[in-house]
Amino acid sequence: MATNRTFTMIKPDAVANGHAGAILDRIIKAGYKVVALKYTKLSAETAGQFYAVHSERPFYKDLVSFMSQGPIYAAILEKDNAIEDFRKFIGATDPAKADAGTIRADFAKSIDANAIHGSDSDENAAIEGNFFFSNFERF
Repeated sequence: MATNRTFTMIKPDAVANGHAGAILDRIIKAGYKVVALKYTKLSAETAGQFYAVHSERPFYKDLVSFMSQGPIYAAILEKDNAIEDFRKFIGATDPAKADAGTIRADFAKSIDANAIHGSDSDENAAIEGNFFFSNFERF
């Protein structure tokens, strides 16, 4: 059953490039309620745990290195049809293929440095949100 919640991370590239505020502003203006928000930095170990599902993939080590290179913003968002709508809102993983006006079209530099993460299912949104936030950190 859909929960109308999704998880997102503004990735280190977007934070380092000064885009986090603009991205958060767009998210809020698009009608997403911020249920939880955290500014943090993943260690290589923590990034490895978060991306463990990809541990056998050839890009895993580069992904862990990239995600632990600088701070991120993690957030749980709420809106009707949150998962599907948010994935459309942020655009294709490859910013060259992202629709104009999406987060990735406007702020991402490459398929690897793609500015933002969005959960792909209700199950993963719950897992990812639980990775970063306790129940006391959700409003």
